[in-house]
Amino acid sequence: MSVAKADLSIAGRRYALSCAPGQEARLEELGARFDQRVKELVEALGDLGPERLFLAAGLSILDELDAQAVGSGTKALDDRIRGLEQRAATVLADAAARIEAISRRVDEAS
Repeated sequence: MSVAKADLSIAGRRYALSCAPGQEARLEELGARFDQRVKELVEALGDLGPERLFLAAGLSILDELDAQAVGSGTKALDDRIRGLEQRAATVLADAAARIEAISRRVDEAS
């Protein structure tokens, strides 16, 4: 199995990561995004050292992903509730029509 290498620069340090052939560009793009997050944390918190910066960056990314998941989960739930409300309205309208029809037959029979 052949192995490729992606070259990343994070917080001024160079890292070489082994990866599957064809994945180099994707890893380098992700590395650049991670580097940007680390730079933002350095600006906000100061240089905490690479381990703490990487930990803080990873945790902040996970927090962001969780917030997005909750938001999309809430939207999905809202969509389901709207669908249920529409079906309930249809069922109630059908029931009201049947009740009216029964009521008319009762009135006609009297």
